[in-house]
Amino acid sequence: MVATNQTSNPHDGRVVLVTGGSQGIGRGIAETFAREGASVVVHGLTADYVDETVELIRAAGGTAVGTFGPIDEEQTSATAVALALETFGRLDHLVTAAGIQRYGDIVSTSVATWDEVFAVNVRGVFLAAHATLPEIRRNAGTVTIISSVQATATQASVAAYTASKGALNALCRAMAVDEAEYGVRVNSIAPGSVDTPMLRHSAAMWSDGTPAGVEQTIADWGTSHALGRVAQPSEIGTAASFLASDAASFVTGAELRVDGGLLARIATTLPTKH
Repeated sequence: MVATNQTSNPHDGRVVLVTGGSQGIGRGIAETFAREGASVVVHGLTADYVDETVELIRAAGGTAVGTFGPIDEEQTSATAVALALETFGRLDHLVTAAGIQRYGDIVSTSVATWDEVFAVNVRGVFLAAHATLPEIRRNAGTVTIISSVQATATQASVAAYTASKGALNALCRAMAVDEAEYGVRVNSIAPGSVDTPMLRHSAAMWSDGTPAGVEQTIADWGTSHALGRVAQPSEIGTAASFLASDAASFVTGAELRVDGGLLARIATTLPTKH
């Protein structure tokens, strides 16, 4: 019995575009949708990772095609929509997972870096939604924006990143209100730390850079979460799949935290008893 042919799958016959879908959280989301019966358009910055992700999905019995290009350029999303329509004849869902993180406070962050972060993290989401919503409206589909817990609470020295994620949560609310008349639901997901290439790059920066040092740093970061570990991309994929499914039919304008209890716990600890 082939899993992708099961009629119980929540996304059978539906088509999803995942921006930033070639690595990390985006790949986990693309694989989850494909496993649950959707046809997936995988977007990424470069062809190599896109091709790799598409092959992984197909090898697992799913359906996927790929497209690549800078998400902050208008033509990239227009091309992705055209590919979806040419290949599958429709587009039901958009999940925006493309994003970058840069370090620095307001003084140390250059204007160029600020603009780079907002170009990818905010302009990229706007352009993807701008291109896809005419088709998504036809099918009363959904938009899901991958934000971050740092839209609500922030670590030090990520001013541009935090500001960009706060902007995405505000954009989510605005889109949810505007799109409701078309039956389109718009939500955001706020992950905590997730085991992705981006997280591992950061761990290498803040450790000795060795494989053991990276693993230890990620494990240490995991202890900040009540569940005691970082998330896997597939766990964010499950949340995104839920928000796009009929099971979430009355959920819109929501900010869903998938953070292992990171924001539920304050930093204060009780002293050790003697």
